[in-house]
Amino acid sequence: MSTTEDEISPYELLNVTIEATEQEIRTAYRQRSLKVHPDRNPNNPDAARKFHELNQAYELLLDPLRRLALDAKQRLKLARKERFKSYDNKRKNLVEELEERERAFKKARMEKQKEEVETWKDTERIKEEGKRLREQKEKELRDKMYPKKEQVADEEEEDAPPAMDPLDTTVRLKYPFKTYPHLTTPAAIASLLARFGATDESSIVMSTSLKGKTPSDKPPKTGSALVPFKQIGDAFAAVCSNGSKEMGLEGIKITWVNGKEPEILGWLRKMGKLGNAGSSAPDSKPKDSSYSPKNDAPKATLPQNQSRPSSSTPFSSFPSTFPENVSGSESTPAPVAGIDYESLTLMRMRQAERERLEREILEQEANE
Repeated sequence: MSTTEDEISPYELLNVTIEATEQEIRTAYRQRSLKVHPDRNPNNPDAARKFHELNQAYELLLDPLRRLALDAKQRLKLARKERFKSYDNKRKNLVEELEERERAFKKARMEKQKEEVETWKDTERIKEEGKRLREQKEKELRDKMYPKKEQVADEEEEDAPPAMDPLDTTVRLKYPFKTYPHLTTPAAIASLLARFGATDESSIVMSTSLKGKTPSDKPPKTGSALVPFKQIGDAFAAVCSNGSKEMGLEGIKITWVNGKEPEILGWLRKMGKLGNAGSSAPDSKPKDSSYSPKNDAPKATLPQNQSRPSSSTPFSSFPSTFPENVSGSESTPAPVAGIDYESLTLMRMRQAERERLEREILEQEANE
């Protein structure tokens, strides 16, 4: 118990004697609790403390073991008081002086412990504050010396070229049969576009409306084909020459098979390595100008083609090199004795894509 409780015993708090019974203790507790209860003394700031001390005294006196120890202590205290009464004045003064020293020593020790606790708390608080300031300074220094990883990653991601789609090198041709009646085979289509670059003739998909026709059937008005180039630059040149009379492509519509420009071209244009598609078309330089339509259309010869050296680029506005992680197109794997699973899967995927494109052509022609 506290110092106050040592000076005032539970018996004194309940106003009962050391020989009081449990019933007397209960009665005394009820009477005293009504006087010091906080609800009955709202204006007394010590009411809660007094009521708490009264409860502790009541619980202690109802506990037989704790009350036995308290009774022994109380009897010892009473015996000491009786002895003190029998002392002469000189001895009483010595005893009082000794007790006063003991109380002063105990008080000083408690105050010292309290000061030590406060000092320890202040030291820990200063350490935490110093640690926080040090970490903040180190973080500011790191941020100043080294750019943030997220910022560097974002910049690298912006500068990185996009992944190429397998169909980025494929173009769609639509042409009138009345003007180009000879364009009925992949070889003829490949020959027409040979001026722009090499095509994968074996993968050219022709309109299936050309197959199975009988003389009694009405001939189709237009033809269509999907032509995969081996280099995206060649496909870009072909699209830019869409319907060009100078290229011998009058009436032929050449568009990207996906209906939009490949992302890699937008990236090249953003990096300043490629001009606008619209402005690049007049600068197109076909690789082979020997082709002429079979409908006796006049052969167009550009001045650039007459004096062009053999080492000139096929399409002047298109970059000659790509980033290392971007390839022009997927080359067909050479046949080997034991083809691996990945190559077989790729071949099946390409075959499925061709069948899908053939179905699209049929649906478009049916709608037209």
